[in-house]
Amino acid sequence: MANKYRYNDYYEMTQVFDDLYQKSKNNFSFRNLMNTITSENNIRLAFRMIKTNTGSQTAGVDNITIKDIKDKDLDSYIKMVQANLSNYKPDTVKRVYIPKADGKKRPLGIPTMVDRLVQQSIRQVLEPICEAKFHPHSYGFRPNRSTKHAISRMMSLINIGKMYYTVDIDIKGFFDNVNHTKLVKQMYALGIRDRKLISIIKAMLKAPIQGEGIPNKGTPQGGILSPLLSNIVLNELDWWISSQWDRCKRVVEYQIKVRNK
Repeated sequence: MANKYRYNDYYEMTQVFDDLYQKSKNNFSFRNLMNTITSENNIRLAFRMIKTNTGSQTAGVDNITIKDIKDKDLDSYIKMVQANLSNYKPDTVKRVYIPKADGKKRPLGIPTMVDRLVQQSIRQVLEPICEAKFHPHSYGFRPNRSTKHAISRMMSLINIGKMYYTVDIDIKGFFDNVNHTKLVKQMYALGIRDRKLISIIKAMLKAPIQGEGIPNKGTPQGGILSPLLSNIVLNELDWWISSQWDRCKRVVEYQIKVRNK
C-alpha cells in the first residue's frame, strides 16, 4: 500500500490529488475534471497501478494483457487512451464466472486493457473527491482501509462505548442492481458535475456484456471503477445509519434525590 501512494510522487500527481481532496472538503463543484484525467502523467500513473495488479494478466475480449502493452510503446497507448476519452465508446466486457463457497457462481466483467486504463485514470481523479465526502467509519473498498479497521472500530465501541450488538447486512446482488440514474444524481451531489465525464461513465455503465447485451442497471464486478461507484451509491446509507445510531443526540434525564438527615 505504501508503494501505491509513492507512485503518485513519481508522476507529480500527489499535489493534484491533495488539491482535489481539499476542494471537495470545501464543497467545490468540479466542472472541468477531464483535463486532469487525460493528462499524460495521470495515464502513466494508471498504467503503473494496473501493472502491479495480478488481474492485469487476465485479458479482455481483445486478448491483450498488460504484458502486451509493456512490450510495445507505452506512449502510443497513452495517445490511444486520450483519443478514447475524447469520444468514448467502451469495448465489450468479457463475462467470466467465479465459483463461490456455497456452490454458486459470481459473475465478473473483465474490460479490455484500454478500458481498464480509462477506468483507472478516472478513478485516480474521482477517489480524492469522494474520500473527502465519505463517512469516516466506512471501510469497504477504500484506500488504506480494510476489514481489520472495521473490527478495530467494533472493538472500540464494545470497550469504550459499551455497545454489544453488531448488525450484519448483506445486499443481495448489489453490484448487479445499481440504479444508473440514482448513481449519477449521487455523483452530482458529491460535486462531480463535469458533463463530459458523466457522459463517459454513463457509456461505461452501458458497455455490452459478452453473451448478455447492454445492461440497464448495475456496475460490473471486475471493473476497476465499480468499487468506487458502489461506495458513492452507499454513501447516503452510511450517513443515514450514522445519523440514527451513531451521531444522534441522546437526551438522558437524571433524577437527583436529596436525603434529609
